[in-house]
Amino acid sequence: MFFLSLIIRNALRHRLRTALTVLGMVVAVLAFGLLATVVDAWYAGADAASDKRLVTRNATSLVFPLPLTYYPRIRAIDGVQAVSWANWFGGVYKEPKNFFPQFAIEARGYLALYPEFLLSDAEREGFLRDRRGAIVGRKTAELYGLRVGDNITLRGTIYPGNWDFVIRGIYHGARKNTDETQFFFHWDYLNETIKIRIPGRENRIGVYIAEVSDASEIARIARDIDAQFKNASAETLSETEKAFQLGFVAMTEAIVVAIRLVSYLVIFIIMAVMANTMAMTARERTSEYATLRALGFGPAFLHGLIYGESLAIALCGGLLGVVLTFPVAAWVGHILGKFLPVFTVSIETVQMQFIAALLVGFLAAIWPARTAARVNIVNGLRAVA
Repeated sequence: MFFLSLIIRNALRHRLRTALTVLGMVVAVLAFGLLATVVDAWYAGADAASDKRLVTRNATSLVFPLPLTYYPRIRAIDGVQAVSWANWFGGVYKEPKNFFPQFAIEARGYLALYPEFLLSDAEREGFLRDRRGAIVGRKTAELYGLRVGDNITLRGTIYPGNWDFVIRGIYHGARKNTDETQFFFHWDYLNETIKIRIPGRENRIGVYIAEVSDASEIARIARDIDAQFKNASAETLSETEKAFQLGFVAMTEAIVVAIRLVSYLVIFIIMAVMANTMAMTARERTSEYATLRALGFGPAFLHGLIYGESLAIALCGGLLGVVLTFPVAAWVGHILGKFLPVFTVSIETVQMQFIAALLVGFLAAIWPARTAARVNIVNGLRAVA
């Protein structure tokens, strides 16, 4: 108890210096946590992917569609339990800045493949019955004030013209990492309208989604699907849902790497600041350390004082930084919700913040502790006189 009290008294001896150091730790730990959360958000789609879902697209590029006639052949592959499909729509709601993901889906099968999209029975049935019906994620609905029964018009970019929908449901995510920003409507509505507006572009599929009965067989099933369409006019590339999502992340890999480097740089800078603080402290207390050595206290005692003070300051700043991360992340998530639909501070991020704080506190004390333990008693006591 005496030792702990001594550490606290030492830490509070220069209150302004300690307060500024703690503030620096708070900012560093907070920034580290937010940047780590940004990286997590970048990978949220891949992390939420099912290990039993396969995505099949055109092997040339995602922008080229696949024929609707591929559906029964994919469904017939041994091990495929269910198949559905989706087309990216890319419409504009009121003005271009109002971005949210929009997909035309084969409604009944698609919702069965994605049980993480939670709808009430009434909303589900209302959506399935209404050809112009649509469902929207909770976050997008809250952002634009959409409610069940509202009419909404999207201006097509890939598919020109104005497209009218009726909101029949607002889905919630079953898990924290479920994307709640998407907008889904009936592929049949899209296809029938295309037949009239753009003849020749109907019966085209963006991607097929297949659910397999055994996750351990997913690689073999992917090969079998692609073999079915080898040398066809539209060859396919089948991959796990996670690999499909990671393909989008790979396009911006340089940004992710840069964010990681910045987060580590922030910790390195605060470690340098903390080390300087502890070095100043050690220099000012040279005479005290010499007196303690003269009274019989060994190097281990001095190490304990310095490491204890450094860790106490670092942990205090780290704890405050972690506490502040949650409200700040909620605010940032609200601002960036259009671009990073899942922005949640994970347990792993909190653990990394505490580890970073401990590491800073420990490393910052190494040199001052080593210097204090080697203090010359005669020279140190001479400073007292």
